Amino acid sequence: MYQKFGYHFHAYQPGDIIYIHDGSGWDPIKYSERLSPVSLKIRDIEVKARNWTRTVIKAYEYTSDALGSLKSGCISVDFEPFTLYMILRYKPKIYAEIVDLLMNKVEPVPTTPFHPIMPHLSTFEQEILARISFDFYEPFIKDRDVVGYWLPENVITKETAKIVAESTQKEIVFLLDERQFVGLHFPQAKFSCNTYKCDDKIGYVFGRDHQLSDAFAFNTLDVDGLVRAVVEGRIDVFKENSEIPYLVYLASDLEALLSNPQQLDKFITWLSKLEERGVETINAVEFIRKKRNGEFKRLEGECSEHFRINVKDYSSWSDYYDLSTDGRTGDIRWLGMRREDGRVINRVYKGKKVSQLWKYAFTKLFRELNRSIRFGVIDLIHRYLPEASIEDIKEFLARYARIFFREHYEYFEMDTTVEYIMEPLKDLDPTLALRLGRIYYIMLLANHSDPRFWENIDTRVTFENVSAISKALIELMKVYIDENMHEKANYILLEYMKLLAFPQLYYDYELFKMPGLEGWETSEKAWFDSLKSEVPNCDYNVITRAALYVGKEDLPEDIRNALEVLYDMKKAVADTGHISGEMHGNWENKEWCEHRARV
Repeated sequence: MYQKFGYHFHAYQPGDIIYIHDGSGWDPIKYSERLSPVSLKIRDIEVKARNWTRTVIKAYEYTSDALGSLKSGCISVDFEPFTLYMILRYKPKIYAEIVDLLMNKVEPVPTTPFHPIMPHLSTFEQEILARISFDFYEPFIKDRDVVGYWLPENVITKETAKIVAESTQKEIVFLLDERQFVGLHFPQAKFSCNTYKCDDKIGYVFGRDHQLSDAFAFNTLDVDGLVRAVVEGRIDVFKENSEIPYLVYLASDLEALLSNPQQLDKFITWLSKLEERGVETINAVEFIRKKRNGEFKRLEGECSEHFRINVKDYSSWSDYYDLSTDGRTGDIRWLGMRREDGRVINRVYKGKKVSQLWKYAFTKLFRELNRSIRFGVIDLIHRYLPEASIEDIKEFLARYARIFFREHYEYFEMDTTVEYIMEPLKDLDPTLALRLGRIYYIMLLANHSDPRFWENIDTRVTFENVSAISKALIELMKVYIDENMHEKANYILLEYMKLLAFPQLYYDYELFKMPGLEGWETSEKAWFDSLKSEVPNCDYNVITRAALYVGKEDLPEDIRNALEVLYDMKKAVADTGHISGEMHGNWENKEWCEHRARV
């Protein structure tokens, strides 16, 4: 057969950080984690650790071992950089195995650090993150002329695609979902080498078959059913008759291999049976390479402008598809409203409809806080180095990854010296510069997409984001105080206070003026119901709770004393509600996601 089959696995764990400890910026951050024990069953082995993140990272040992047993290059894998860095810190042995996997067994695919929804960030942040992603992945992709790229949740716009494509000299293949494509009208194109014009640069795109990907990830077909769905259900008769190779491309989270104890063996058997049926397994990026260099026969015009596909801006791979108005995905899930008509949506959580208005407010607030920190960093650099260009500052911030992820770069003997990192701002005092670099990266860390993926706000991932952004704001405020810039310090304090007073944003942002899908979603009652605490020992919403948790440790004493008039510091606990998608884990506390230790 000329049919080919490729699978991509996306590996990402947002972490269970509850508090980031003080630091100077000269070293990687240190942090405290949640203690909420949970276990997962892999094959006949129970994998258990102190929290969800640690448990899944331990389970990666079994998945990397299984994937390493497959034919070289038949699948592609991306590991979000902070996730891979956590693996290096927690489980060096697993890290070494994953490095071997990415170097020798699978197609390594760069992805954006810290897993933000890229188009929801400013252009400045997107440019920094894109540069970091290729620098971090340089040891794995240095000899490859074509590389894949995984955007978090596949949320893409032409501007984002351009930023990513222009951050490297290599050709880029964006791994997307077929539901993101617009104007795909002729069947010969679906499994082909398609191009995507992201402004001035041409990239390549592949869209996963979402139905078949979900069938495996959610275990709705057995092995024979999966084989038939590919060999019989996805056959392209025209290309078979024309002897033209074509690719059936699937993708899912690496956790899809952990969804039940037998899933790993099921995947390996599936690929083996496909090979027996004459279907070659090959990853999507290598498929594009072979099409480009002539090893695979092409349709007339394939890999050129003639096979250009348009991609819907702000589309994704896992949206609330039932709310689509055009048969395409969007970013409704992370924005809390539908772009087409601006209507705030609701979802069912624990049997009740819950307004998703909080997601819109959360997105808007974090965009403001990001901007305040970005402008603060630039402002303080220009205070002592007014001639520094924005490009110089961007280059310094991109290079700071060599400190933030230092052990990863040292593993590959890449330059992590202060001289290298400071070279774009070499006339600035490194003590100040590295402190600002640390603040900026803590802010980036606070932009994980996960809180807005789930329907309930009260989760461990929301707590982590708010804890990180609170730390960044307070540290920036302290720099301003040290520099005797008290007016600007007061401004940053007011920004931090927006986290403490998150419920007040309903009035400050005039959210009541927004239309709702059914009408009630933007009512005052719907707003406050969506923010309710899910833990028994604190009635503060999770954003107030997390900001207070950091503030009680880090705020200057006079400010903390003033806040004690407004807030009960005893309620600043790290407990949260559970994430519904993690309840297949065997939690010691099934009622809520607790924290059993102090900072």
